[in-house]
Amino acid sequence: MAVRLDRIGEDGVDFEPHESFLSADETTDWFRAWTGNDDLDGDAFRVFGQDGTGGYAAFWLARPGQELADQPVVFLGSEGETAVVARDLGAFLWLLADGYGPWEAAASYGADPDWAPHRIQALATIAEQYAPHSRAPAASIVTQATEEFPDFDGTILNLCR
Repeated sequence: MAVRLDRIGEDGVDFEPHESFLSADETTDWFRAWTGNDDLDGDAFRVFGQDGTGGYAAFWLARPGQELADQPVVFLGSEGETAVVARDLGAFLWLLADGYGPWEAAASYGADPDWAPHRIQALATIAEQYAPHSRAPAASIVTQATEEFPDFDGTILNLCR
């Protein structure tokens, strides 16, 4: 994410990766506030970035026994947006390389009509190095993630009070 940190604001994508995951307590506090449900904890998520409105990008621990890098990446927006944006870290790297952040992937219906994604070569080089098997266009990445986890929105909605 060091390349991404150097590029914030330069590519029109509103995504700021954190230098480390939110702590368990911070994640629980956020998830309770976000859902309005004080009975929950945030144990199913590892938050690693956010957009300018405060929406979070996180790994969703939906695959028991799998490594963190093999878990889906989700976006939980400040205005209630929810989406699985990538099937795993490798796919997420290609999403970023294609010029999409988590919000852009989740909210393509509401994106600024003047915004167009632009390939970011430095991120494409990283994606090629670490996830050559996951290479796909951003639209395919989002479609595959949505198809694999079609109930994510409903699952989250059912947790909200």
